[in-house]
Amino acid sequence: MDKQKQPKFRAPRCYLGLAIGWVVVDQLVKLLVRHNILYRDLHPFLPGLDLTYVRNTGAAFSMLSSHTWFLALLSAVVGAVLAVALARDVLPHWRGRLALALMLGGAVGNLIDRALLGFVTDMFATNFINFAVFNVADIGVVVGGILLSIHLIFLWKDEPSAKERGGRK
Repeated sequence: MDKQKQPKFRAPRCYLGLAIGWVVVDQLVKLLVRHNILYRDLHPFLPGLDLTYVRNTGAAFSMLSSHTWFLALLSAVVGAVLAVALARDVLPHWRGRLALALMLGGAVGNLIDRALLGFVTDMFATNFINFAVFNVADIGVVVGGILLSIHLIFLWKDEPSAKERGGRK
């Protein structure tokens, strides 16, 4: 096979690695919080940010708190779609891949909690505004979502088409 026509898998694997790394860091931080911080205790962490231990059975701002099974199923479906999109190189530019990888890591991180514990471990509490307590997985979902939005709104026109990429989809 001609070198030009060989599919390039290095970049998607790198981003799948980033997603897996995000899950590992998320789960490690959650484990440390569950074992070292008393439930609902507050500990100063950074200026404007405290560490705490909260169990969230819902989604953002505890919405759908009595439907953990539905949220787990939704996380699994979203995670699968993101993994397929990343593996198939749907967004070939690094900005799109980074966004997908962060969102995938976040979705899987919270899915693991919901599936194994029946709740999501949250730990970061802002002390300068009254905001929801969040975790590393949530950061990945939000930052990835913002990056994806920026990419799709402002930078999508810079994406090479499948034809320009040598017919790869």
